[in-house]
Amino acid sequence: MDSSGAFAEATGRTLEGGSDQPRYRRYQFDLIAPHCGRSVLEVGAGLGEFAAQFRSLRRLVLTDVDPGAVEVMRRRFADRPEVEVRQFDVGAKLELGEPVESVVAINVLEHIPDDAAALRSLAGLIEPGGSIVLFVPGYQQLYGEFDRKVGHVRRYTPATLADAVRRAGLGVELVKPVNLLGGIAWWLAVRKGGAGTPNPRLVALYDRFVVPVTRAIERVVRPPFGQSVLCVARKPPTGTDAG
Repeated sequence: MDSSGAFAEATGRTLEGGSDQPRYRRYQFDLIAPHCGRSVLEVGAGLGEFAAQFRSLRRLVLTDVDPGAVEVMRRRFADRPEVEVRQFDVGAKLELGEPVESVVAINVLEHIPDDAAALRSLAGLIEPGGSIVLFVPGYQQLYGEFDRKVGHVRRYTPATLADAVRRAGLGVELVKPVNLLGGIAWWLAVRKGGAGTPNPRLVALYDRFVVPVTRAIERVVRPPFGQSVLCVARKPPTGTDAG
């Protein structure tokens, strides 16, 4: 993978700016953080917007393939001694020294042709019994021009994501669709409307009005479908097989 401009290619945004979505980032964080330990590696961390929400960790390692994004993160986290920032492409070798308790990969796995091999590689960076928390685009029915532009190999269902996790020799602790209303909005904008890039004005309105409703609905109802799929994969403890 050419690392030059990888952040823009993967997100449709530039390093200098983009649509701010504080409510959506917090929604993601509240889904992901409870499954993380005290030491976390985030792969494909971009500009560190999600990672900045972590506090009180013993260690936080942030990586991205794009050197420009890595430089932005180094400046952003310069005053946080628990944070390490490195350039890293999933599938390459990353020397961590001490393994971490958890890996977080948000909108990363869908870019990789051999997803099970990538998960096996990430599993080598975590402690026995540790977690890999995945947040990926959901449902091939939503695949559209934006997915093609940013290099998505696929979108996932809970079943296809669980299959990749098991092929990697990991256990599936949790897998479910999330963001039902986002999925409906994405289908209308991308599949029916043919949108190739996010509209910043619509993204801001979605963040302000739709995300709070999504939170309220998903507190009481498990959505049957969603814009994304959340999965918690568990590395087997030493000497045991994955469940």
